Amino acid sequence: MTEMTTVEILHGEALSRAANQAVRAIPPAWPLTATVAVNPFLGQVNETLDQTAARLARIGGVRLALPRKHYAYKIAAGEITDEDLMAALQSNALSNRIDLPALKTAVAEEPQPVVALPTVAELAAGGTGTDWPGLVSERIGTFAAGFFDQGQALWAASRRNGLYAAWRAFATHDLTPEIFGLKGFSIHVDDTPENPHAAIEQAALSLGLGAEPGTYFHQLLLSVGGWAQYARHIQFKAEIEGRTDTTALELLAIRLVFEEALYEQHKAAIESEWQQVRRAHVEPISPHFDTVIDGLLQVAAERASQRKLAATLAAPSAIKVAELRPFLQAAFCIDVRSEVFRRSLESVDPGVRTVGFAGFFGLGASHKGFASDVAEHRLPVLLKPSVFSCSAVDHDAAADQQARFRASAVRAWGRFKLAAVSSFAFVEVMGPVYAGKLLRDGLGFGTGKGPDAAKPRFDPSLDLDARAVLAETVLKAMSLTEGFGRFVLIAGHGANVVNNPYCSALHCGACGGYAGDVNARLLADLLNDRALRRKLAANGINIPCDTIFLGGLHDTTTDTVTLFEGDLENDLAPADIVCIRQWLAKAGRLARAERARRLPGATADSIIERSRDWSEVRPELGLAGCRAFVAAPRARTAGRSLEGHAFLHDYVWRKDEGFKILELILTAPVVVVSWISLQYFGSTVAPSLFGAGNKLIHNVVGGIGVVEGNGGNLRAGLPWQSVQDGVDFMHEPLRLTVAVEAPQEAIIDILRRHAQIRALFDNEWLTLFAINDHGQIAWRYENGLRWGPQKGLDLVEPTKIAV
Repeated sequence: MTEMTTVEILHGEALSRAANQAVRAIPPAWPLTATVAVNPFLGQVNETLDQTAARLARIGGVRLALPRKHYAYKIAAGEITDEDLMAALQSNALSNRIDLPALKTAVAEEPQPVVALPTVAELAAGGTGTDWPGLVSERIGTFAAGFFDQGQALWAASRRNGLYAAWRAFATHDLTPEIFGLKGFSIHVDDTPENPHAAIEQAALSLGLGAEPGTYFHQLLLSVGGWAQYARHIQFKAEIEGRTDTTALELLAIRLVFEEALYEQHKAAIESEWQQVRRAHVEPISPHFDTVIDGLLQVAAERASQRKLAATLAAPSAIKVAELRPFLQAAFCIDVRSEVFRRSLESVDPGVRTVGFAGFFGLGASHKGFASDVAEHRLPVLLKPSVFSCSAVDHDAAADQQARFRASAVRAWGRFKLAAVSSFAFVEVMGPVYAGKLLRDGLGFGTGKGPDAAKPRFDPSLDLDARAVLAETVLKAMSLTEGFGRFVLIAGHGANVVNNPYCSALHCGACGGYAGDVNARLLADLLNDRALRRKLAANGINIPCDTIFLGGLHDTTTDTVTLFEGDLENDLAPADIVCIRQWLAKAGRLARAERARRLPGATADSIIERSRDWSEVRPELGLAGCRAFVAAPRARTAGRSLEGHAFLHDYVWRKDEGFKILELILTAPVVVVSWISLQYFGSTVAPSLFGAGNKLIHNVVGGIGVVEGNGGNLRAGLPWQSVQDGVDFMHEPLRLTVAVEAPQEAIIDILRRHAQIRALFDNEWLTLFAINDHGQIAWRYENGLRWGPQKGLDLVEPTKIAV
């Protein structure tokens, strides 16, 4: 082996590592049918926000901060105090040359716009006046829409041999770049290596990158928007299942081939600038002065929010809780929308208690709906299904068959409407037939698809021992092992809107865009089993014989609750069900009145109608405003308004043997909630990179996402209407505050054993607090596995416990 060959191998390995790092710097994006909230900074969790902001300023041309006037207003209003600003200054090692007066002066001045390093396409556009970046985006988008299509296109692209091979076949016959002026492009593509790794190496050599491209590969993937994120999602899913996938890397190869072709054609005009850009890409990432100021203001705003949360938890409860056995216990998802409804429901009668738990209720179900063979993973995407279920009616095979025939006819009719040969004739002949439907839906009488009437069941069924283990695990995780009420409502949540591509995003932000009705009904049916209860009693969990578990579904758009009492084998007493329905209805009215104050143009009476309005771009707030996660007994938050800003997880550490439940909370719900919180953060501060744009000009493409207008980059993240009301921000971008009532030593032990969770706190993507035995936020995690006192509150000695 010659020395040159060895150098070439090392060069190729270095480029391969750089390409893989760039791919992993991109967050995954799930399709519209199963939307999942994703942390857009997932690939940067080992960096700080300041470092990430400097990175994205360099390659994306964005600031990860709101305009300075936002902070100036909060300072003038007294929401952000001098103490908050000083605390921010003291927490940031980069601020040693900034004092309080200098920080206040900086707030009054908007910084200069951030400009990203130019790509080769942008350099060529500057020299020729031709929109080469637009052409690259449009051609990649046109190809990707066909390749990734999930049933919307009538003629989908071939997926044989992967993305890169399919694109080469497409691009060698695509004349658009040549018509645009990129001469010989199809020949250039035909001459590229057939292997995407080799294509990346060749393009890097042609572009003069050497073995270290720095941040350039990351920038190229950012430049193709949601297509890179969707490709990353394919890889992410494959790795969860133990497979490998190179789709995102192949997309990088495609983008590099465009850069290579443009460079060869315009090299003489852009070489000098391109050399400077190459050098800038390999320079260490260092936050500039304005980035540091943005970071300080961000921390100050978060300190102000944390003070408010601490004061709320320390305040006396506004409700009196009866010591008697509750008539109704209602378990809701930890979702921030549930906080408003739970508080409203508890206020209607002293006999009501509520519980907060992850909305899949510990049942990781892969579910098939009635007359459907599509497996819906109704569980957080970071987990694998542990049980399988279906909605079926054993004694009515004819209904199943009829439903399947009807679904097949609808699909065939839809394809006939859209087919190239029949579409124009269809409009001419059948258009008037749709007048009634258009009138009905336009007047708001249409409704979305509701839950299956058929009761879900485990398929295959589980034996008694397996069901008992499952039930015991769930009840312990819910801290619900004693004090059972006469009725226990297990309420999943979902949304029901029309004419909204983002409808699945309004369901659970973690569970693949599905509602929680199936999980709730499965758990309720499980816990009503008398034989199972006898098994639980032998293990110390005694459920009274008269306790009835009810499955339900909380519609977060309308704040109405559907009860599935038909799932019960025995009928309920009419008076009992009437009482429960009245309580739920009253709680719904209270919740709608509260939500209407934040929802643009809404009144308490109009919220239900908005869910059926075709023109409504904001049928509900979703999780806008989320900023805190509290894991503690309900007594710490009951009767205290957290204004729909907090995820509430019931947790009693004294019932948690070995702190296994605490470990589960910190490694699962906290991570999921951080994804939700940071998705809202990214969609607010960097909508051009991590937002979905304007709903008014969306077009669904491939059944997987949206583009603005008629093509180009796929848009991932949240639409602008989800975070802004047209004038002001509905969501204030604050990193999540996590407050846990548990011994500090137990929390530290878990962080020590989970490096990725620790990185979220050490790099301040989340802030961690410990709540003391008086319900006060008393200690702040200061990274490096250390705690410090939370100033401004009366402190008590830390709880000492051997871990």
